[in-house]
Amino acid sequence: MITIRLVTAGDAADLAALIRANRSYLEPWDPIRDPSYYTEAGQRRIIIDQLSQDNSLPHVIVEDGRTVGRVNLSNVVRGPFLSASLGYWVAQETAGRGVATAAVAAILRAAFTEHGLHRIEAGTLLHNLRSQRVLERNGFERFGMAPRYLKIEGRWQDHYLYQQLAENWFAGNDEVS
Repeated sequence: MITIRLVTAGDAADLAALIRANRSYLEPWDPIRDPSYYTEAGQRRIIIDQLSQDNSLPHVIVEDGRTVGRVNLSNVVRGPFLSASLGYWVAQETAGRGVATAAVAAILRAAFTEHGLHRIEAGTLLHNLRSQRVLERNGFERFGMAPRYLKIEGRWQDHYLYQQLAENWFAGNDEVS
């Protein structure tokens, strides 16, 4: 069973071990990281920083009681915008089994029903077809392409931009309408 929950500082050791074990798998999709990112202390600092911000909803992805990735809403903006950016990753051993799709579905449910957000945006590298499928399976619509959007693997790379709006999500989820 796939669930998500808010990350805690107690997750730092498990996350550091998972990130180290999946380093070469994740590197093509990530910015260049400081070596401390791969340590328990580094993960603890990141978690504490994220939890102290009022514009971040960082979660771990849990499969059968074991942490297998992260799903996060960041850059949360309240007021008339009610929007956030989505980011996620899963361990290589769970890729292709619907884990990321289930985690994104869960974070969307939280975003729209618990946090009252209106719009969730996500970006993918143009060649990241798996991530694009995760978003599309969750009802995201591609609305553009951003040239040189993020610095990934040490170079500015283009990204497709996707969005999911609350009203579209609720229309497709009758049990919560």
